[in-house]
Amino acid sequence: MSDKNENPENENKGGDMKVPPRTLLVWTAILGIVPLVMFLHNEDKMSGRQQLTYNDFAYIVTNDLVISGKITYNPQSSELKEITGKHKEFTKNPDGTITATEGSQAGVSFKLKIPLLPDLEEAVWRSNKFQADEPNTLLIGFLYSILPFIIIAALIYFFLIRQIKMAGKGALSFGKSKARMLAKDKNRTTFKNVAGVEEAKEEVSELVEFLKDPKKFQKLGGKIPKGILMIGAPGTGKTLLAKAIAGEADASFFSISGSDFVEMFVGVGASRVRDMFDQARKNTPCLIFIDEIDAVGRSRGHGLGGGNDEREQTLNALLVEMDGFDTQEGIIIIAATNRPDVLDPALLRPGRFDRQITVNLPDIRGREAILKVHARNVKLAANVDLAVIARGTPGYSGAELANLLNEAALLAARANRKAIGMSELEEARDKVRWGRERRSLAMSDEDKKITAWHEAGHALINVILEHTHSLHKVTIIPRGQSLGSTMSLPEQDVLNRRKKEMEDMIAVTMGGRIAEELVSHDFSTGAAGDIQQATNIARAMVCQFGMSESLGMVQYGEDSDYVFLGKEMIRSKDYSESTAQEIDREVKRLIDEGYERASRIIAENRDKLEKIANSLLEYETLDGSQVAEIIKTGDFTPPGDSPDPALSEKEKPQKRSEESKSPDIEMNPGFEGTAPATA
Repeated sequence: MSDKNENPENENKGGDMKVPPRTLLVWTAILGIVPLVMFLHNEDKMSGRQQLTYNDFAYIVTNDLVISGKITYNPQSSELKEITGKHKEFTKNPDGTITATEGSQAGVSFKLKIPLLPDLEEAVWRSNKFQADEPNTLLIGFLYSILPFIIIAALIYFFLIRQIKMAGKGALSFGKSKARMLAKDKNRTTFKNVAGVEEAKEEVSELVEFLKDPKKFQKLGGKIPKGILMIGAPGTGKTLLAKAIAGEADASFFSISGSDFVEMFVGVGASRVRDMFDQARKNTPCLIFIDEIDAVGRSRGHGLGGGNDEREQTLNALLVEMDGFDTQEGIIIIAATNRPDVLDPALLRPGRFDRQITVNLPDIRGREAILKVHARNVKLAANVDLAVIARGTPGYSGAELANLLNEAALLAARANRKAIGMSELEEARDKVRWGRERRSLAMSDEDKKITAWHEAGHALINVILEHTHSLHKVTIIPRGQSLGSTMSLPEQDVLNRRKKEMEDMIAVTMGGRIAEELVSHDFSTGAAGDIQQATNIARAMVCQFGMSESLGMVQYGEDSDYVFLGKEMIRSKDYSESTAQEIDREVKRLIDEGYERASRIIAENRDKLEKIANSLLEYETLDGSQVAEIIKTGDFTPPGDSPDPALSEKEKPQKRSEESKSPDIEMNPGFEGTAPATA
């Protein structure tokens, strides 16, 4: 990036500070005036001049001790201002007389600022030792008359006009673009810092290659894309990818947020768009990155009373600048959003955003690569296997993986460890996803007993049913918002769900309520989340996935995750009331069948359920392998006791981690809620 293209706002950052001449002049004046005032204030002390009293002055005048003197009058009022001069040294005698000191002709300087009585003033003039000081009254009067206006004008300049000019971003420049040019020498992010999104990285790498060698593509008739829209869930690395493009591309790079265009005054956003493109045209070829473009690019015409005029004008200006009547080559727009469904169709057409890049959640290999990138900045123990952590974190975004390593580092530092081990990484994984353990929460024995049986019911059914994922662990230690958790783990990343699997998931969620009723002959509110999760699964099976034989392969109801207020209020159902009743019957049938299956399994394995609950009350947390051992043999190896004494300490965490696989997070769209942790 050449020096002439650098942002003026940043040209002094990181280098020698250049002081503007005007600021230098102001500070010079201040540093000159302050010593002058101090000099004038201390003039008497510096010159050794005495401040005489009225009586002492009368003594030296009447006793002819004055050597010479000067009387200064106020030029405006003609009143006596001060008397200065020299007098002989003298000594006051006890009887009140004054004796002049011999050899005191050099004299002692004196000063008097007290008005004189007429008799003394007459004696002063009669002594012929004083003369009147006649200053330039015309000049002094002129200065006295214009000095207030000079002071007021200086205050207005420094505190009003100068502030407005320096702000430059205030009331007089609302329409200026807030885009910031990213200096390449300060941006250390490159494609080496991006992992887990290989397809997206290849797409943008082509863009960087085009900027470096455009003739390679132009000789075949290829044109550079005008716009690239990066779509993905929060935390998947869209902004990081844009930073990498800025670090790799040999072109100017402007960065701005979608919210920077929005202002309370109509027309300001459109003006900022035009100013941004004017700056870009001066630095072509260049890249403009607009983060969270949905803040300004929402679809027009939705909502009650129409859209926001300011946002619509801003969007119109953006559409025209990207592909209007007078557009220029060499400006590439890169935008990022996690809400592509709300963007205006005109913004998504070819010619504006020619290429849409989906930045997905990373798979197991991507997660391992991301962990390796972030692990460069932390100290890991020799027994840490990032591949095991990658298998245990399906559905985690790049931001969550970075947070996982950071939390593990904090846990290791708190425990005074020299390096981060597998135990800290596993605890950090659970903390990032489900929250920190709340061991300080005061629970009564009855609450602990109900929670233990509730979680034992989930764990028992999860292990016995065929189409569920492996049980990771079950605990009655409060974590996050739940009093206990049952965490299930898939063997690999979940891409699809089958009908039998979803039916088994409903049965697992019902196990907690059934176990509670079995031990207490009553119900508690602890199953509220289970009921909600089971209802969402069953309704998605019926309305979206076509898994109901009576209703068939028909989608009932539109996706209502992201709707506008006005659109929601005027929209009617696309199915009849009788169909709605049938949907409700099918949802209830699926849940009732899952409840019956869970009840039958618990009744047949009551002794094993009781063993699991009692073990939870004693040890608080059980691994999935320990629960499976109880169901298979009726007993288990308590936590902390290794069945293989030859297993070294280095191998223990690895073995436990490989058995615990990964939390069941990845779900097909269609229902909210996940099945990894059943409270």
